[in-house]
Amino acid sequence: MQDFAAIDFETANYIRSSVCAVGIVVVRGGTIVDSFYSLIKPKPNYHEYCCTRVHGLTQRDTKNAAVFPEVWQQVEPLIEGLPLVAHNKAFDESCLKAVFRAYQMDYPDYEFHCTCVASRKVWPTGRHNLDVIAARCGYNLKNHHHALADAEACAAIALAIL
Repeated sequence: MQDFAAIDFETANYIRSSVCAVGIVVVRGGTIVDSFYSLIKPKPNYHEYCCTRVHGLTQRDTKNAAVFPEVWQQVEPLIEGLPLVAHNKAFDESCLKAVFRAYQMDYPDYEFHCTCVASRKVWPTGRHNLDVIAARCGYNLKNHHHALADAEACAAIALAIL
Protein backbone atom coordinates (compact mmCIF):
# COMPACT_ATOMS: atom_id res chain seq x y z
CA MET A 1 0.00 0.00 0.00
CA GLN A 2 1.59 3.23 -1.19
CA ASP A 3 -1.31 5.71 -0.98
CA PHE A 4 -3.28 6.08 2.25
CA ALA A 5 -3.99 8.28 5.24
CA ALA A 6 -2.97 7.04 8.67
CA ILE A 7 -5.37 8.27 11.35
CA ASP A 8 -5.42 8.28 15.12
CA PHE A 9 -7.95 9.60 17.62
CA GLU A 10 -7.71 10.29 21.33
CA THR A 11 -10.92 10.34 23.35
CA ALA A 12 -11.85 12.43 26.37
CA ASN A 13 -13.92 9.71 28.01
CA TYR A 14 -15.21 6.20 27.37
CA ILE A 15 -17.84 7.33 24.86
CA ARG A 16 -16.47 6.85 21.36
CA SER A 17 -17.87 10.14 20.06
CA SER A 18 -15.75 12.06 22.59
CA VAL A 19 -12.81 12.50 20.25
CA CYS A 20 -10.59 15.24 21.66
CA ALA A 21 -7.65 15.03 19.24
CA VAL A 22 -6.99 13.73 15.75
CA GLY A 23 -3.75 13.08 13.92
CA ILE A 24 -3.55 12.37 10.19
CA VAL A 25 -0.55 11.45 8.06
CA VAL A 26 -1.06 11.41 4.29
CA VAL A 27 1.11 9.04 2.26
CA ARG A 28 1.28 9.13 -1.53
CA GLY A 29 3.63 7.03 -3.59
CA GLY A 30 5.10 5.59 -0.40
CA THR A 31 6.16 9.02 0.88
CA ILE A 32 4.64 11.15 3.62
CA VAL A 33 3.35 14.25 1.84
CA ASP A 34 1.19 15.92 4.48
CA SER A 35 0.09 15.75 8.09
CA PHE A 36 -2.60 17.30 10.23
CA TYR A 37 -3.22 17.59 13.96
CA SER A 38 -6.03 19.24 15.85
CA LEU A 39 -7.52 19.31 19.27
CA ILE A 40 -11.30 18.86 19.23
CA LYS A 41 -13.96 19.93 21.72
CA PRO A 42 -15.33 16.50 22.68
CA LYS A 43 -18.97 15.42 22.56
CA PRO A 44 -19.91 14.73 25.31
CA ASN A 45 -17.68 17.43 26.70
CA TYR A 46 -16.05 15.95 29.78
CA HIS A 47 -12.72 14.30 30.42
CA GLU A 48 -12.32 11.07 32.40
CA TYR A 49 -9.27 10.88 34.62
CA CYS A 50 -8.18 7.54 33.14
CA CYS A 51 -8.26 8.92 29.59
CA THR A 52 -6.37 12.05 30.61
CA ARG A 53 -3.77 9.85 32.29
CA VAL A 54 -3.16 8.11 28.96
CA HIS A 55 -2.86 11.11 26.62
CA GLY A 56 -2.52 14.07 28.97
CA LEU A 57 -5.36 16.12 27.49
CA THR A 58 -7.72 17.93 29.85
CA GLN A 59 -10.79 20.15 29.68
CA ARG A 60 -8.43 23.13 29.72
CA ASP A 61 -6.78 21.90 26.52
CA THR A 62 -10.01 21.42 24.56
CA LYS A 63 -12.37 24.06 25.95
CA ASN A 64 -11.62 26.50 23.10
CA ALA A 65 -11.01 23.87 20.43
CA ALA A 66 -13.15 23.55 17.33
CA VAL A 67 -15.99 21.03 17.29
CA PHE A 68 -15.63 17.93 15.14
CA PRO A 69 -17.57 19.12 12.05
CA GLU A 70 -15.28 22.17 11.79
CA VAL A 71 -12.16 20.03 12.14
CA TRP A 72 -13.42 17.44 9.66
CA GLN A 73 -13.93 20.16 7.02
CA GLN A 74 -10.14 20.57 7.11
CA VAL A 75 -9.48 16.82 7.10
CA GLU A 76 -11.79 15.80 4.25
CA PRO A 77 -9.77 17.37 1.41
CA LEU A 78 -6.55 15.81 2.75
CA ILE A 79 -7.89 12.26 2.76
CA GLU A 80 -10.20 12.39 -0.25
CA GLY A 81 -10.00 9.16 -2.24
CA LEU A 82 -7.55 7.52 0.16
CA PRO A 83 -8.07 4.42 2.30
CA LEU A 84 -7.62 5.04 6.01
CA VAL A 85 -5.17 3.06 8.10
CA ALA A 86 -5.20 2.80 11.90
CA HIS A 87 -3.43 0.69 14.47
CA ASN A 88 -6.45 -0.96 16.09
CA LYS A 89 -8.92 -0.05 13.40
CA ALA A 90 -11.79 -1.22 15.62
CA PHE A 91 -11.22 1.72 17.96
CA ASP A 92 -10.49 4.51 15.48
CA GLU A 93 -13.16 3.51 12.98
CA SER A 94 -15.76 3.24 15.75
CA CYS A 95 -14.77 6.69 17.03
CA LEU A 96 -15.12 8.17 13.56
CA LYS A 97 -18.53 6.57 13.02
CA ALA A 98 -19.72 7.58 16.50
CA VAL A 99 -18.74 11.22 16.14
CA PHE A 100 -20.36 11.37 12.69
CA ARG A 101 -23.56 10.03 14.31
CA ALA A 102 -23.29 12.44 17.25
CA TYR A 103 -23.27 15.39 14.86
CA GLN A 104 -25.82 13.81 12.48
CA MET A 105 -23.33 13.89 9.62
CA ASP A 106 -23.52 11.47 6.68
CA TYR A 107 -20.76 8.90 7.05
CA PRO A 108 -19.00 8.31 3.71
CA ASP A 109 -18.14 4.67 4.48
CA TYR A 110 -14.37 5.08 4.48
CA GLU A 111 -12.23 2.09 3.55
CA PHE A 112 -10.23 1.17 6.69
CA HIS A 113 -7.17 -1.06 7.12
CA CYS A 114 -5.62 -2.19 10.39
CA THR A 115 -1.89 -2.30 11.05
CA CYS A 116 -2.49 -4.20 14.30
CA VAL A 117 -4.24 -7.04 12.48
CA ALA A 118 -1.54 -7.00 9.80
CA SER A 119 1.22 -7.12 12.43
CA ARG A 120 -0.31 -10.26 13.96
CA LYS A 121 0.08 -11.96 10.58
CA VAL A 122 3.72 -10.88 10.26
CA TRP A 123 4.61 -11.57 13.92
CA PRO A 124 2.13 -14.15 15.28
CA THR A 125 3.53 -14.04 18.84
CA GLY A 126 4.33 -11.28 21.29
CA ARG A 127 2.73 -7.94 22.01
CA HIS A 128 1.19 -5.91 19.20
CA ASN A 129 0.91 -2.50 20.86
CA LEU A 130 1.62 0.45 18.58
CA ASP A 131 4.97 1.28 20.18
CA VAL A 132 6.13 -2.34 20.04
CA ILE A 133 5.22 -2.84 16.38
CA ALA A 134 6.59 0.57 15.42
CA ALA A 135 9.93 -0.42 16.96
CA ARG A 136 9.87 -3.74 15.06
CA CYS A 137 9.44 -1.69 11.88
CA GLY A 138 12.38 0.57 12.78
CA TYR A 139 10.31 3.55 13.95
CA ASN A 140 11.00 5.14 17.33
CA LEU A 141 7.67 6.34 18.74
CA LYS A 142 8.72 9.07 21.16
CA ASN A 143 5.39 10.68 22.08
CA HIS A 144 3.02 7.72 22.34
CA HIS A 145 -0.67 8.69 22.72
CA HIS A 146 -0.22 12.02 20.97
CA ALA A 147 -2.58 11.63 18.01
CA LEU A 148 -0.12 12.89 15.40
CA ALA A 149 2.82 10.88 16.76
CA ASP A 150 0.66 7.76 16.78
CA ALA A 151 -0.53 8.44 13.21
CA GLU A 152 3.11 8.84 12.13
CA ALA A 153 3.99 5.50 13.76
CA CYS A 154 0.98 3.87 12.08
CA ALA A 155 2.10 5.24 8.71
CA ALA A 156 5.59 3.82 9.24
CA ILE A 157 4.13 0.42 10.13
CA ALA A 158 1.79 0.46 7.12
CA LEU A 159 4.66 1.29 4.78
CA ALA A 160 6.68 -1.57 6.23
CA ILE A 161 4.09 -4.36 6.32
CA LEU A 162 0.94 -3.54 4.32
